[in-house]
Amino acid sequence: MEKRYSRITFGERKHIEKSLDDNKSLTAIAKDLHRSTDTISREVKRNSIFKQTGGFGTVFNNCLHRDTCCETDICENGDCRRTYCCGCKFCFNICRKYERETCPKLQCPPYVCNGCEKRRKCTLEKAVYNAKIADKSAFEVLSSSRSGIDLEEAELKRLNGIVTPLLKQRQSPWHICETQKDLLMISDKTLYKYIAANLFDASNFDLDRKLKMKPRKKKPGVKIERACRDGRTYRDFWDWLEKHPDTDVVQMDTVEGKKGADQKVLLTIHFPHSEFMLAFIRDANTARSVTEIFNNLKALLGFKRFREFFDLILTDNGSEFSNPSAIETDEKGNLWTRIFYCDPYSSFQKGSIEAGHRLIRKVIPKGTTMNGLSQEDISLMMCHVNSYTRKALGKKTPFEVFTNLYGIKTAELLGIRLIPPKEINLTPNLLE
Repeated sequence: MEKRYSRITFGERKHIEKSLDDNKSLTAIAKDLHRSTDTISREVKRNSIFKQTGGFGTVFNNCLHRDTCCETDICENGDCRRTYCCGCKFCFNICRKYERETCPKLQCPPYVCNGCEKRRKCTLEKAVYNAKIADKSAFEVLSSSRSGIDLEEAELKRLNGIVTPLLKQRQSPWHICETQKDLLMISDKTLYKYIAANLFDASNFDLDRKLKMKPRKKKPGVKIERACRDGRTYRDFWDWLEKHPDTDVVQMDTVEGKKGADQKVLLTIHFPHSEFMLAFIRDANTARSVTEIFNNLKALLGFKRFREFFDLILTDNGSEFSNPSAIETDEKGNLWTRIFYCDPYSSFQKGSIEAGHRLIRKVIPKGTTMNGLSQEDISLMMCHVNSYTRKALGKKTPFEVFTNLYGIKTAELLGIRLIPPKEINLTPNLLE
């Protein structure tokens, strides 16, 4: 008898993994477990993981031209012992000729490489179903769907308009909830949670007793949209690119200096085709600070130019990026851009921006506080970073490639100017 409306157990996942290793079909697995074939198919697709591992004696490389490539020294790493860059697991991320190749077998059942005979020799990205990882992933999805803040942007603005003026008048959250019960319809505990997550113009500094209490152990960042990854996963990202191959991808990330909730952080935006990078300083690592930066960019560039730059954005799973709809659309519902997320703990999926972070780390090493820096300091640093010559760009600078595409006035509008080669300084002394 077919099981219905019950979650898949860990024992069933172990059976799925073993059956896939034995090259059993999804239909046969479904029959063994008394489940529908669609249920098993969804389980395998949803909870399989992607691994960027090479074959026996070879490194990972999923470039379409890897067998005929003769490029050398793309990453300019003097310690690299590879004759050609096609044998390096880092160079293909920054090569301008890179074209991704995927195994066509992953597009049809069983959608994974578990029982594939060529798996040990294959250098392409592999999809693997592992029972332990699948069970953990399913639990995290279930847990995250019940956490976070279930608020729409319009409702958040309404609450902000009521609560912030009263907090500025030194009224306590309990008093506000009691006197404005009919308007707020939330508890004082929920209000404290919203204030701590920096969702309002008011903050913990407007609460009298909050700052006198000893801070508790830091909790993970609050996700604004519970289901922010729905339809925006890394697999959805590649599905979109296959349908729209001319789409320019922009990568986005956060760079921290000294750890701490009171420390400033950077939002970095990277254009892989030109290696051009922007950075913006933020007072806190929150979703609100990211939204404010994009609102400023929208006002600065206008709809047409913004769409030209930010057609599609790829980022990670940090809570600061958990309000994608506020970035993707405006108050009228107009679509400005699209956001997709990498797989968890898979920073290599946006390796181009990670390579750019190495230059920033020369100026701001890990553990260095950024609280004394202003946006003018960060813009100066990015002028030096974007004026640094790259071999992968044909011995040109990111500034030159970017301005050839969009013009010098656009770069200046974004606060970036060209630094002469002899004046480039990529040391901490630059900001001192």
